[in-house]
Amino acid sequence: MKIATFNANSVRARLEIVLDWLKQNDPDILCIQETKVQDAEFPEMAFTEAGYYVEFKGEKSYNGVAIVSKKPPNEVSYGFDDGKQADEARLMYARFGSLHVINTYVPQGRELDHPMFQYKLEWFKRLRDYYDRHLTTRKKVVWVGDLNVAVAPIDIHNSEKQGKHVCYHVDAREAFANTVDWGFSDVFRKHHPEPGQYTFFDYRTIDVVKRNMGWRIDYILATPSLFRKSTDSYIDLKPRLKDRPSDHTFLVAEFDL
Repeated sequence: MKIATFNANSVRARLEIVLDWLKQNDPDILCIQETKVQDAEFPEMAFTEAGYYVEFKGEKSYNGVAIVSKKPPNEVSYGFDDGKQADEARLMYARFGSLHVINTYVPQGRELDHPMFQYKLEWFKRLRDYYDRHLTTRKKVVWVGDLNVAVAPIDIHNSEKQGKHVCYHVDAREAFANTVDWGFSDVFRKHHPEPGQYTFFDYRTIDVVKRNMGWRIDYILATPSLFRKSTDSYIDLKPRLKDRPSDHTFLVAEFDL
């Protein structure tokens, strides 16, 4: 089984890139974040015509999650159910038989002194609590998405300068680690322990991909029974080099399921 994740930074603007990638790579499941489109305007028909099912929840020009799949999910739900802001356009759950998929677009945080940074830290805690309520580590669970945290120095091209960045600050890394400790392992790092592997490249830097000046902030994480069955994981840089790309690119994991 092939599972992929991609922050599209507008699914309509990147639709040609996404459809071409689906055709060339034939994934079983593709999780998309930052679709930036309200549901009535989501390009559902384009995915249907390409032979895929798609479930989605979005907002106009902001946030948004979707799961594209070869088979229809058995269950789908959106958002937190903890009595606080649900964030339905940032958190999506789908079950495919015994496989549980969590697709998340974690808040970026803006600035360290901005309320959204504290919201980001709380968001990770709420997500761990969500796992406690709905799942167990004995199940096959995959957590994917743009998690807006680089966990280690090798995950940023210039980590020594990023200590006060909202995606590398120690508080963000600790909040992320606490959620991962619920029972997840990093599938990509199982297969690629080497540095210099990135999924995000800032638009504002000239020749950023060729100079390999990136961040690894997109993840595919799995519970033990699923992690053991992972056979490969890789970052596909080709879509980031196309015309009008997202600032992220595709991350893929393959499992013997």
